[in-house]
Amino acid sequence: MITDHFLVTDKIAIVTGAGRGIGRASALALAEAGADVVISARSVDELDAVAETIRGFGRRAVVVAGDLSDLDVLPTLVTAAVEQLGGVDIVVNNVGGSFPRPLLETSSKMFEKAFHFNVTTALELSKAAIPHMLERDGGSIVNISSVIGRLSDRGFAAYGTAKAALSHLTRLMAEDCAPKIRVNAIGVGSTATSALRDGAHRRPPPDLDGREHPPAPVGTTARHRARRPLPLLACGQLHHRQDPRHRRGPHRPQPCSRSPRSRCLSRPPIHTHIAEPLPGAMT
Repeated sequence: MITDHFLVTDKIAIVTGAGRGIGRASALALAEAGADVVISARSVDELDAVAETIRGFGRRAVVVAGDLSDLDVLPTLVTAAVEQLGGVDIVVNNVGGSFPRPLLETSSKMFEKAFHFNVTTALELSKAAIPHMLERDGGSIVNISSVIGRLSDRGFAAYGTAKAALSHLTRLMAEDCAPKIRVNAIGVGSTATSALRDGAHRRPPPDLDGREHPPAPVGTTARHRARRPLPLLACGQLHHRQDPRHRRGPHRPQPCSRSPRSRCLSRPPIHTHIAEPLPGAMT
């Protein structure tokens, strides 16, 4: 079956914001495909419920509750993965968000908070995980971005700018981490999560097909991105999960220069400290 190409059997994953919504769907999709998962969010009750479902798939689950906007908490996720599960292969940077506000009501503090929560957290968790991925001969990082990072609409100055930065950070990280670690992003649209429901009085991000989507398909896409690269699942790409145009015409994703059918594994790495760690550097 086609799903056999996306198994992550015995891999070890970290998923942030995994108590509900897209994070929960991503954690369950990875567990269903064979991964053990470290899940983190603020709500212990929600995490325990997700962990129980993961264990129902016959996989191990580790709960790390905490405020993920606190950068000191992020390394504890990696420590939990290494000490309790044996390493790190996959990171899904899902935690993030920011409510829309009119431009003149968007304070500098709110703007910087959106950037910190959506971009800095992804950078710091990835940096903490990368040395351990290298010990296991590589891995995969999946960043959950948004279509508002490339579209324009009223009220999204802070959130849209942060997601645009996360999308481009993905491309830059993919260059830095090639060829041993793949970094990709998923640009989601309006997704039927509890966060969207609870903030129903606020306008959700626009979607390219004008509909609201369940989180489960986004979680499945995260699992696919975490698997080894296929021709259309390559490094440094932003996959617009809910863009109806991404399968046809000029918008169809093209293989990047690091897909297995091109020069990915044969070219010299851009940064040798990633491919072959230098003494004292990320060892």
